[in-house]
Amino acid sequence: MIDFHTHTFLSDGMLGPSELVRRAHVKGYRAVGLTDHVDGSNLGLVVPRIIKVAEDLNRFQETLVIPGLEVTHAPPAQIPDLVVQARELGAIIVVVHGESPVEPVSPGTNEAGIESGADILAHPGFITEALARLAAEKGVCLEITSRHGHSLTNGHVARVAERVGARLVINTDSHAPDDLITRDRAFQILIGAGLTEVQAETVIENNEDLLKRFRARLEKR
Repeated sequence: MIDFHTHTFLSDGMLGPSELVRRAHVKGYRAVGLTDHVDGSNLGLVVPRIIKVAEDLNRFQETLVIPGLEVTHAPPAQIPDLVVQARELGAIIVVVHGESPVEPVSPGTNEAGIESGADILAHPGFITEALARLAAEKGVCLEITSRHGHSLTNGHVARVAERVGARLVINTDSHAPDDLITRDRAFQILIGAGLTEVQAETVIENNEDLLKRFRARLEKR
């Protein structure tokens, strides 16, 4: 399993980074992104701590830990600046919390996340074809999620992405131990979103390709 979207107690997750990574390793994870929630109030505090713990853990255990963040509920007009700040601080993965139908996310967040050049637009809800096409053009991945609530629109996201050629990835948005999943479970979730077996395997391969991109960024640091 490769998962680019998880949360620790540095935001609203239940586990510390070390325990989350250990539990992910036992589940068979090869790589995990630590992407705690940030806005303008805590970005400068969270990102350096995530980077530090990722560096420490990567010295002592096998599952690759990739430092990142999730820009969450920030005003859409502020998102581009926050993404720039995150990159400058050294975040390897930048996720933007998309317009999930189960949270009061500001309209325009999906567009701002895509235009900002984030790596992943998480649980983008009822994303339009026009925005999915823009994501494809800008190389922003759209997320299929195993997270309860947010997963309600997985089928819509999958259909729209397939129509316009946007790249899909699958993540867990884990906040608790039971949120972590196996590769087999990820495959089931993709099939449940209406993808064929071939399409589901392609999404899993997309996670592999994205991991290569993030490894390259880590090596340049």
